[in-house]
Amino acid sequence: MNDFQKVLETFENQFPGRDYRIEIVCPEFTSVCPKTGQPDFGTLTFTYTPDKLCVELKSLKLYLQSYRNEGIFYENITNVILDDLVAVLSPRWLRLEAAFSARGGITETVTVEHPSA
Repeated sequence: MNDFQKVLETFENQFPGRDYRIEIVCPEFTSVCPKTGQPDFGTLTFTYTPDKLCVELKSLKLYLQSYRNEGIFYENITNVILDDLVAVLSPRWLRLEAAFSARGGITETVTVEHPSA
């Protein structure tokens, strides 16, 4: 377990026999462009079908805030966050859509899934 994953807390899914989806929207995600050092802003939307565990929201907020000063590309951060959540939750299915705000007139959205379709 890496240091970032240690921040994430879980709680027991009370309905492990049922397939249902949880959607979490985080509209204030920030990181840093590794090329320019400028801040990047984005909205992260997590949609997942839990198995035995669900993510605790305050810990998710603190986990995401830990990337605030990290210099990392959009594609990398999206995949790292997905990998961390999968490692902690072992969900049946998880989708992360990371929609980053315009920089230089260009926006980018990165979407990753576990398991990939």
